Amino acid sequence: MSLPTFSTQSELFSTAALSANLFPETDRYRLFGKVIYPLLAQARSILEQCYCPENGRTAIEPVLMLGVSILQDIDGVPDRQAVEMLHYHAGWNFALNRQLGDPVFHATSLVNFRHRLQQHQQSAVGFQIILDGLQEAGLVSRQTRQRLDSTQMFGRVARMSRLDCVRESLRLALQEIEALIAPQERPVFWVSLWERYVESQADYRASAETLSRKLAEAGHDAWQLLEWLESRVQKTWAAGRQAQLLKRVFGEQFDVVAAGSAPLPKDKEMVIEESTVAMSQPIPPEIAPVEGGCEPLNEVAPEPTAIAAGQAEFAAVLGEQVQPKGNGETKSDRVQNPHDPDATYAVKGQGLQKKEHVGYKVQVAESVSEVTLAPGEPTRNFITGIVTHVACESDEAGALKMEQEQAQMGLDKPPVQYVDGAYISAHKLVQAQAEGREIIGPAQPAPQKDGRFTIEDFQINVEERQAICPAGKLNTQCSRLEEEARGKVNYRFEFSTQCHDCLLGSKCLGKNQRHRTVVVGEHHSALQARRQEQQTDAFKERMKHRNGIEGTQSELVRGHGLRQARYRGLAKVKLQNYFIGAACNVKRWIRREAWKIQQALSAVATEGTAASVS
Repeated sequence: MSLPTFSTQSELFSTAALSANLFPETDRYRLFGKVIYPLLAQARSILEQCYCPENGRTAIEPVLMLGVSILQDIDGVPDRQAVEMLHYHAGWNFALNRQLGDPVFHATSLVNFRHRLQQHQQSAVGFQIILDGLQEAGLVSRQTRQRLDSTQMFGRVARMSRLDCVRESLRLALQEIEALIAPQERPVFWVSLWERYVESQADYRASAETLSRKLAEAGHDAWQLLEWLESRVQKTWAAGRQAQLLKRVFGEQFDVVAAGSAPLPKDKEMVIEESTVAMSQPIPPEIAPVEGGCEPLNEVAPEPTAIAAGQAEFAAVLGEQVQPKGNGETKSDRVQNPHDPDATYAVKGQGLQKKEHVGYKVQVAESVSEVTLAPGEPTRNFITGIVTHVACESDEAGALKMEQEQAQMGLDKPPVQYVDGAYISAHKLVQAQAEGREIIGPAQPAPQKDGRFTIEDFQINVEERQAICPAGKLNTQCSRLEEEARGKVNYRFEFSTQCHDCLLGSKCLGKNQRHRTVVVGEHHSALQARRQEQQTDAFKERMKHRNGIEGTQSELVRGHGLRQARYRGLAKVKLQNYFIGAACNVKRWIRREAWKIQQALSAVATEGTAASVS
């Protein structure tokens, strides 16, 4: 038996030498290096703009950092494990055009790379370069059918009660100011605030009265600190990040009113009573702690004299006093946690289907191919846009941001777009029709009250100013109403005396209502036509193309962690989601390339078998 030829010229662990055996033609790492890595190399000119060519030490190759960042989301590994993969994983090194044993970097370099992308407005560079490659390969076109839907994303913070949020904002502001102001320049109330908000915490075993008074007390202290900062000559003290955040939280949670102002309305008096003194019911969820702590005790509300005494305790020295806003006066876009002001509150559904979260909302757009797939063929659809915005914004606003982002990435508006009812409005239908596009989605049903006839039961023709009620009677009057602030135009149809002796009056008129009035928008005809169209079988068949977006969202959530934010702040979460979208497209692209190779090999094998038989 002869010995094989032995040479010391090649490296012992050369990835190139092992590639033929370890990485067949359909291997995902080989395909990454063949299809994806050249695209990343083309992005180097863009990445160079994030670095200074004449100053500082030599940087780590940005193409390598971009490739590692995408592979991270493909394999689902954190920064430290990604560096270990460069140490030991032959596939990673082969995909990134490296050799096993090449020098690696510290895991924090990936953090610095992401920060560099964010700082230079290049968060979407990875997603953009993959999308451009898909267009060059003919897998995505500039004008492609799309489906669009949103999903919730939880922020990396807990939802705080109103009291917790104000107290924590005060603590962060005091710690920031403490590093800027010398001890002799601090106000006389500094020590008491420091002891109250930095060195101690609220006792949640206290009664509802105590917790309410602490909220009012925190508002007074925040207002006092902000007024002192604004009165200083050194304005930079008030310009700090935490000081500005405290100012925002104070404006969202409290009102400053004159101490001798006129009595407030009855509903406002109830707000003061619930905010400054004991209540007969448990403290509302907006004030009560969500996690941890004890539930407040039920107590009997004191006399009005006690209410006045509680207000006078926190009266301002300048003739003004601070009072917490009522529960219905705070907005959903307010700060829920000062450690991530961008994470806002949102709610979806009602009853048992109600879902609440603090975080963000993600809009996902995906191309739609109507070609029937062969057995075993991977999907032809790819993600064409991924937009992250605050959770309290509507889906319609998110769709507008998606259009703007896709225009920046070189995509035209989709000729056909499949959506759900949250994106459908009369204005959108008319706008799409004017642009020669289609928005396929169900319109929301008209609101129904007490089982009475809804607007859908009326035959309304806005253009001719005519409406026919369910009893077949024509309206007697039509008025055009225009809102000066928003420029919105509505039309009011009235049926007057025709309703007095109508047999269907019990199903149409409300209590103490003598005649029916119907108010619709100026584009109601388009909305009415869609409500009628969505009942047809043809429309339901077309809507099946939208269902695939649910599976895509499940893939992003389960396979790439889209549901949970890894970082704090909207800008960082956007960067995370761009890498997730790029990784998802890369996986789909590689699967499709591997399938093509398998089909080609199967065809060659079939031809060889046929030739041998003949």
